[in-house]
Amino acid sequence: MSDQPAEILVVDDESRLADLFAAWLSSDWSVETAYDGESALESMQDSVEIVLLDRRMPGLSGDEVLSEIRDRGYDSRVVMVTAVDPDFDIIEMGFDDYLVKPVSKDELVEVVERVETRSAYEADIQQYYSLVSKKSLLEAEKSDRELDESDEYDELCKRVDSLRGQVDDTVSGLSDHDDFVGAFQDLPGE
Repeated sequence: MSDQPAEILVVDDESRLADLFAAWLSSDWSVETAYDGESALESMQDSVEIVLLDRRMPGLSGDEVLSEIRDRGYDSRVVMVTAVDPDFDIIEMGFDDYLVKPVSKDELVEVVERVETRSAYEADIQQYYSLVSKKSLLEAEKSDRELDESDEYDELCKRVDSLRGQVDDTVSGLSDHDDFVGAFQDLPGE
């Protein structure tokens, strides 16, 4: 994870609630608010890492905003924070987590931390397997002597070991089975 706080976009047509959520999160994250679906899409950028999205809004619904976010190729984590009880329609929706209002500050902070951890884990695991693949290819193509004499190979081995430690630390930090499984789930339709 970077040293910069994650950028969060809070989207809710109840402006006081959106502002409250932003206030709860602003001490640890960079937070913007949008009070309708159109504004949310105008505010979307690649730098937005997490979107907290109400489902039931006038104009563009949260479901439509979510679909548009995915259609535009944004890689943001999306948490539905809504008074709509989940039904079977959620199966095909591309969100990462779901909170039913009313939501406490602790619940909101916990879900943001959880999806942020998943993002970091997935980035680390992708980089780890990319490096392991390169290491394996070099080991298959080069002699032991060539590998022993290569500073680049030595550095690659160090990066693999370091990343393996980060991945292991993240796995042990995932608090329960659901978080661990959630870290491996793909968005529907991918």
